[in-house]
Amino acid sequence: MTATEPSAAPSHRLPSAPSYQVWAVPGLPEVQPGDDLAKLIAAAEPGLADGDVVLITSKIVSKAEGRIVEATDREAAIDAETVRVVARRGPLRIVENRLGLVMAAAGVDASNTPVGTVLLLPEDPDASARAVRAGLRAVLGVDVGVLVTDTFGRPWRDGLTDVAIGAAGVRVLDDLRGGTDAHGNPLQATVVASADELAAAGDLVKGKTDGLPVAVVRGLGHLTVGGGTPSLPGAGPAEACQDVGARALVRAARDDMFRLGTSEAVREAVTLRRTVRAFTDEPVDPAAVRRAVAAAVTAPAPHHTTPWRFVLLESERSRTRLLDAMRDAWVDDLRRDGKSAESIAKRVRRGDVLRNAPYLAVPCLVADGAHHYGDARRDAAEREMFVVAAGAGVQNFLVALAGERLGSAWVSSTMFCRPVVRDVLELPDDWDPMGAVAIGHPAEDPRPRPEREAGAFVEVR
Repeated sequence: MTATEPSAAPSHRLPSAPSYQVWAVPGLPEVQPGDDLAKLIAAAEPGLADGDVVLITSKIVSKAEGRIVEATDREAAIDAETVRVVARRGPLRIVENRLGLVMAAAGVDASNTPVGTVLLLPEDPDASARAVRAGLRAVLGVDVGVLVTDTFGRPWRDGLTDVAIGAAGVRVLDDLRGGTDAHGNPLQATVVASADELAAAGDLVKGKTDGLPVAVVRGLGHLTVGGGTPSLPGAGPAEACQDVGARALVRAARDDMFRLGTSEAVREAVTLRRTVRAFTDEPVDPAAVRRAVAAAVTAPAPHHTTPWRFVLLESERSRTRLLDAMRDAWVDDLRRDGKSAESIAKRVRRGDVLRNAPYLAVPCLVADGAHHYGDARRDAAEREMFVVAAGAGVQNFLVALAGERLGSAWVSSTMFCRPVVRDVLELPDDWDPMGAVAIGHPAEDPRPRPEREAGAFVEVR
């Protein structure tokens, strides 16, 4: 590896050993808006060959594409490029930008650009990579891979490295699943981020301050698409060779186990907490519900008490017995209210959200630490304190279920037939059922939540 010209493999390396070369491309001029990057690279490195991978720092792509904007306030530019804040600490923000990339400051760069301006990332880095690849083919007649790279920090690791944010003609993911290792063991989870590995290799010779924004990797033609050498044995299924672009490296939200920072996770979980009335048949993991209970019982409570109990109905038999008994009690109430048979049937059908859920929980209030004053006013306030604590526990429970990606619906019906619920579930007389929670995997995405202006709920004195 050299930062100037490619060289022959060292003499001590066995001829059959895998190897590659990587070098930075010298002689590139300062890039200006409107420049043709392919022509500039071809002039500086006319010896490009089929199967080479050209690595281009995103900053010069942005300059060539005119992604320089007036911005006296960099924070405002970051806001404009941000779709979601992942984590914040002081002035530092880790955000998801419009490209789906999670990075510091949305990729907005105020260095190496005139005062009062900032550089934004390319509008479509994959399209940028395709344009340069096509340009190099037109000028030099070579079929190369092209990566647009940018510098990222990484969770759990100090330091920065380059990764691919745009790709053309490169197999960005090398899927080895279905193959075997050197000992014949099956590979079941090995998908290599080959584009990011190439980007990091190029960064070793480009450097951060050397003014060398382009590098070339030679000898890894099996990672290119439509040129270079054939795939190596065990390199993965044919679909892994498709020219899908660097967008394929962005993990989908549903698969991202580390999507949020700490305070953002709390806010997001609260936002995710929605009333879900339709569930799939997928079973609920009881351990996930117990983790939600553990979160529920961290709620505040009076007098250092622990007034929460959660009855978990994990068998279909227990759910059916409870819901049938509650339905019968409800029908009796409605008949006493003079409701018609048709009206009763409609109301019962609307109450089927609990019956349609694969899992039920009945939160109960146990006020065994309440003080008794012998005064109606003070005793009523004491009771209300415990009810508020129960509500806080239920809210914690619902938010924690949302964090487990479980849908839920709190239904108050058990509060109207507490003796029936206690009898069916064999609960002590001092356990007050505070509704029931239907739990399951949502059958559909929730509808957008109407915006609520906090000021409408606030009075300042």
